[in-house]
Amino acid sequence: MSIFSFSPISLQNLYVGTPIESPTLSTFIEPLETILPTITPLVSPCNRPITFTFEQQVKSLIYYHTEEYISAQALLHDMQNDVSVKYLFNCPKSFGQSTFYEANSSRGVTQMLEIFDRLAKKVSKRLGITHAQLGDLVAVDGSLIDASLSMTWADYKSSSNKAKVHLGFDLNRSIPLKLHLTEGNGSERPFVSCILEPGQTGVLDRGYQDHERFDQWIDDEKHFVVRLKNNTKWDVIDKLPFDKGGNIFFFAKVFLGDENHRMRHPVYLVGFWIDNKLFWIATDRTDLTAKQIAFIYSLRWEIEKLFSWWKRHLKVYHLISRNHHGMLLQVLAGLITYLLFVLYCYERYGEKKPSIQRLRQLRCDIRREMGYKVYVTNIQINIGAVILLLLFHLDAIF
Repeated sequence: MSIFSFSPISLQNLYVGTPIESPTLSTFIEPLETILPTITPLVSPCNRPITFTFEQQVKSLIYYHTEEYISAQALLHDMQNDVSVKYLFNCPKSFGQSTFYEANSSRGVTQMLEIFDRLAKKVSKRLGITHAQLGDLVAVDGSLIDASLSMTWADYKSSSNKAKVHLGFDLNRSIPLKLHLTEGNGSERPFVSCILEPGQTGVLDRGYQDHERFDQWIDDEKHFVVRLKNNTKWDVIDKLPFDKGGNIFFFAKVFLGDENHRMRHPVYLVGFWIDNKLFWIATDRTDLTAKQIAFIYSLRWEIEKLFSWWKRHLKVYHLISRNHHGMLLQVLAGLITYLLFVLYCYERYGEKKPSIQRLRQLRCDIRREMGYKVYVTNIQINIGAVILLLLFHLDAIF
């Protein structure tokens, strides 16, 4: 940030080191302030009092993602030396690296999960439903996170370690809902049952195909719209009507599987082409038309967009901790930051989907409001150099 972007006239009554709050940042985290008093209190496991509170912890992690830090060391430097950042977090005098890393690697997950859940519900109520006629749609998918070789719990390959985020994504409101974290080789299919609630419809890619689980989901009143592998076998029970002339060429009620792996429940099956690519989509939703089923599956790409946007613009995967607890805490903080940003864009601009332009504006506003300190500090440090430059120019003139 250029020190010349701030006028010295507006700083004439400010002392060096005077903290300044950011109205934009206060507005951004305001929904968090209303939730914090309602969550489970963080209790010290021993007689030693907690000096770095959970409120300070969660705010520091949100600030980490909002301000696009590339390391915990950069954040810690500002928390220890930047007057405005210290004021923002009310950092204790004894605050140090060990306190920060210990907190993020050993506590706060229960409280962070509660914040994530309550904030997601708050955002859901504000945004409303986009495709109400199609029901409660939840895309479920996984995303890999690069891990260091020392993170032995994040097993993936002999040459690399990775963790995997299993995420439930509300397609009617375009927001994340539920989260689980495993090693990179963690199976994805079991988490569908954990993420979906009765009455919801899971929208899934072909990696989730499991006929036995399909039957179980139907028994549990959990619906699905899932892409099948092209070599899947089925028996047609009844051919169903659909609008001809489009990319849909098949619609029928079928039993999935061969003689040895046949489902107990019948499902609807839709076949269609997109850009010379064949798709077979199965669902237990008998209230949907072939066109609606194909459309619902097309919405699944929204979760892919979230993963891409989240990784690229919020820098979620610059890891602060190497254990499972710390990584889960940071991923949750990244999702909470995303939810806060979604709500901020809706409340301020009336936009339901975040954009990089709005994120850059948010960061710019926060830095402009808090960034005066750079100018004041440089005046204090470089006052001698400024005087010498003035004398040099005066000498040249006369």
